[in-house]
Amino acid sequence: MARIAHLSDIHFGANDPAMVAGTEAWLAEARPDLVIVSGDLTQRARVAQFRAASAWLARLRDAGHRLLVVPGNHDIPLYDVARRFLSPLKRYRRYIDDQLCPWFEDDDVAVLGLNTARSLTFKDGRLNSDQIAMLRDRFARVPAHKTRILVTHHPLFAMPIGKGNELSEAVGSHDAAVEAVCEAGVRIALAGHFHRTYAESARKMVEKAGGALVIQAGTTTSTRLRNDEPQSFNWIHTTGSDDIELQVVVWNGTGFERGNHVRYCFTDQDWVRHELNQVPKPRAVA
Repeated sequence: MARIAHLSDIHFGANDPAMVAGTEAWLAEARPDLVIVSGDLTQRARVAQFRAASAWLARLRDAGHRLLVVPGNHDIPLYDVARRFLSPLKRYRRYIDDQLCPWFEDDDVAVLGLNTARSLTFKDGRLNSDQIAMLRDRFARVPAHKTRILVTHHPLFAMPIGKGNELSEAVGSHDAAVEAVCEAGVRIALAGHFHRTYAESARKMVEKAGGALVIQAGTTTSTRLRNDEPQSFNWIHTTGSDDIELQVVVWNGTGFERGNHVRYCFTDQDWVRHELNQVPKPRAVA
């Protein structure tokens, strides 16, 4: 079994310090095997914001946590046009991680992070041909018993967002990326970006998507909320590739607490959802 904490959209520069401290306290007690942060560590890619993010990650490492982190579109400067196009992720590389496509592997899981943030778009993401080739190559070497997990900031698929469930834009190079995910046997696709929790079988989104379960994280610590959804992160247990539990850990005003708990079992070539418990939705804290 692997236990993974999936955090996203931290947004140093527009976040709540109490929630930052709350993540450290919750993780210290839960002791996950891996902490994944799927992008947007800063609000405007400024030095002070990166330093704050770096210090937070350093505290997590010092506490014994293993980390896998990818950048988001907010980690590229927005208003500094020269830096945006000439060295968009220089500060990220300096303060967070020089690896933009990190890899983690242990006895139970293999996890690949891919950078979807680009200078030419303000919010949308994309994958290039080299990254898609990397996806195929890395997972091709993974033993069959390990759960293959892909991490991006922007979701690969069009997502329902907003109160009217309007669909978002899919990541650029969507068709090629989905084909590679299918061929690579990716079981879990993790992302953030929209500040909304969501989980669904990829086959319910596109016709040929393999056996992936798509899991979105809300914002963990940002004060900029959407649809009155409170700050949260995902707590994931994998028991092999066909049995995955997902629990949303939600900010209650003073700390993070366990919320809705769902089990997904892969049977008859698709994911079947089993509700383990449902709790009332907490009030958003802005």
